[in-house]
Amino acid sequence: MPTDMHGLIGYALIGSLPVVAVGALLLRYTRNRAMTTSMAVLVLIPTLATLSGVITVSGLMFDEAFARVVVVLAVVTAVTVPAAILLGRAQARATVWEREMREQERAADRSRRELVAWVSHDLRTPLAGIRAMAEALSDGVVDEPADVARYADQIVRETNRLSTMVDDLFEMSKINSGALRLTLEPVDLRELIDEVLAANAPTAQRAHITLAARQPEDRIVVSGSDRALGRVLTNLVANAIAHTPPGGRIDISAGTDDDQAWTRVDDTGPGIAEADLPRIFEVAYRGTSARSPGAAELGSSSGMGLAIAAGLVAAHDGDITARNSDHGAQFEIRLPLLNSDTAAPLGRHP
Repeated sequence: MPTDMHGLIGYALIGSLPVVAVGALLLRYTRNRAMTTSMAVLVLIPTLATLSGVITVSGLMFDEAFARVVVVLAVVTAVTVPAAILLGRAQARATVWEREMREQERAADRSRRELVAWVSHDLRTPLAGIRAMAEALSDGVVDEPADVARYADQIVRETNRLSTMVDDLFEMSKINSGALRLTLEPVDLRELIDEVLAANAPTAQRAHITLAARQPEDRIVVSGSDRALGRVLTNLVANAIAHTPPGGRIDISAGTDDDQAWTRVDDTGPGIAEADLPRIFEVAYRGTSARSPGAAELGSSSGMGLAIAAGLVAAHDGDITARNSDHGAQFEIRLPLLNSDTAAPLGRHP
């Protein structure tokens, strides 16, 4: 056993450096594994390196002093390794949360850029048409009564489309900023479906599409906003009409299971491309479908209908999903079912 300082340092280095080298290799091997494993290795390296250095310096003489050192190191290891594992798990959760937040921020930025691009295009197109028709009327290029009436009717339609698009933008901005405030009350989904069915029946009829509802006899009561849930269903039905060919069918159904109420909108359209399903509820995402201003009567065609529906459902603590069925696409809304005793004073508000 060395007695001088230089000898002690040398023997300590000889004993500890191999442990540190092996520990570095273990860290390299476990870098893609669980963070708890890496944290445990990091704690064990200095402890084992200390033990190895003490053994080397002592010259394998296991006396009482050596035993005391071993006991101390064992106690330190017993305390620090579990603490390292707990800290590793906490750090791993924090890392995953930060990664998810970054992904969400990137997705939000991407959606905002796409929204600006889509809306800029959609605003320019009707504005250009309105300006051209207004100039034609103003300059007297169109003076036949039938043509004037046709131009005026087209201007009204394009103006309504722009107004609806602005409403969509306003609604989407409230959802994204967290400024959406809903007045919740007991709502019977059956009555809501009847209203949406009646409001969209003329549009479906013009598109030569059968629009029907299948509902149970018992009421389905949830806590929600009439206006918001009505808009959700209207957006889903409008989306189904826009993607269902003439002669097709759209069914709205509702029911309950466990403590949840569900509403489904099924269509007989071509379905949703598998690549589009994960992004179907993103703002302004339209997948591979063609952009058609002719669909203005079905809504603003701003590409925000499904995103608004998803935001409004989330504000009700519900879920909305989309999938392909055997005959087309199916959208499903799930909301917490209101207790029947609490739902007794059911009311409708405009």
